[in-house]
Amino acid sequence: MRNSRRQGLLMTALFLAACGGGSDGLAPPDPPQDGAPVTAVDAFPNLPDISTPTKILVEPNVANPRWFVLRKSGQLVVFDPGNATGITTYLTVPVDASSEGGLLGMAFHPDYPAVPEIFLSYTITGIGGPALRSVISRFILDNIASPGAGSVEQIILEVDQFASNHNGGDIAFGADRLLYIGLGDGGGGGDPQETAQDTTRLLGSFLRIDVIGTGADYTIPTGNPFANQPKCGPGTNTDDCPEIFAWGVRNPWRWSFDPPTGVLWAGDVGQGAWEEVDQIELGGNYGWDCREGAHDFETAGCNSAYIDPVAEYGRSEGTSITGGFVYRGSVIADLAGRYVFGDFGSGRIWSLRPDGAGGFIRDELFSSGDSISSFGVDTEGELYYTDYSDGRIMQLVTP
Repeated sequence: MRNSRRQGLLMTALFLAACGGGSDGLAPPDPPQDGAPVTAVDAFPNLPDISTPTKILVEPNVANPRWFVLRKSGQLVVFDPGNATGITTYLTVPVDASSEGGLLGMAFHPDYPAVPEIFLSYTITGIGGPALRSVISRFILDNIASPGAGSVEQIILEVDQFASNHNGGDIAFGADRLLYIGLGDGGGGGDPQETAQDTTRLLGSFLRIDVIGTGADYTIPTGNPFANQPKCGPGTNTDDCPEIFAWGVRNPWRWSFDPPTGVLWAGDVGQGAWEEVDQIELGGNYGWDCREGAHDFETAGCNSAYIDPVAEYGRSEGTSITGGFVYRGSVIADLAGRYVFGDFGSGRIWSLRPDGAGGFIRDELFSSGDSISSFGVDTEGELYYTDYSDGRIMQLVTP
């Protein structure tokens, strides 16, 4: 099945260049440091290659859950894990997939399937000047088994991206039943429009909105930092944006909640020196572009009121972080309760374990050789990732 490597590597190079990373100077992989032997196997070896996967999810609250896979080119496909020999196109969204654009995020309604709704995050061609526009939509499904012509899309929120990279695009519901949205700084290099520190723009931020029963609209949670201000539009605004939950991020490509603790873990792609892992908190400012990781980047107009990452690594180890999940499965006992994440450029996978003093120790688990574009978990808490180059879904296991 892994027969598309040459074409995949070319696509990987283009995608990585858009992310702002490069693979020059990568050091050879180090051995695991914590005695937790881990490797990856093809989870569904008889499944056809799924080109350019950007995210994987397992259908919630049903007896025989299907797997949902997002493709950069705009197709949402599904397959039966018990008979994984073919894929079916579930929905197609007309996207602008140039550079880092495309179909980027998905979330099921908290009451799915009783409420037959899914939410998608994707990019379209910019309207009236911007390179791209990020779109968050609700899809009301006429049939959850196979949506038909009676399904309805309601566009909830749109954000202009002045360049075609750093879109972020991941979305998820928290335990509070609110929808969280991660957005990059709008693109370019070095945050040229200073959006990540500008709270009158929706870019470079995590947003939190209430979309339950709101139709083609949303309401503002009362606890948001700027909740009393008018809603923000796609571009520039006069006041601080009430949708903002936290800000100062560059490109939070993949992130997740840890259900037992409620912690929001995010991988934020760096500029040219540091990749970082953050724990995103209400009202937090994570420093970009005053800081890259825990290091000064641009000091003009900056202060010290920034939250440093809980972990970081330099360009000798990787070039574009892919945020993962806290491991809550049982197959790899030594990983229980640890945050696991990887790197798109180097293929390395790490875990974080507590250092006993409130911080974390970063342990390399193994070097996969894959282009890790997303992580996902099944109903048992086992951990998987997508290989963007070969279109495979890999599972973390013990050797």
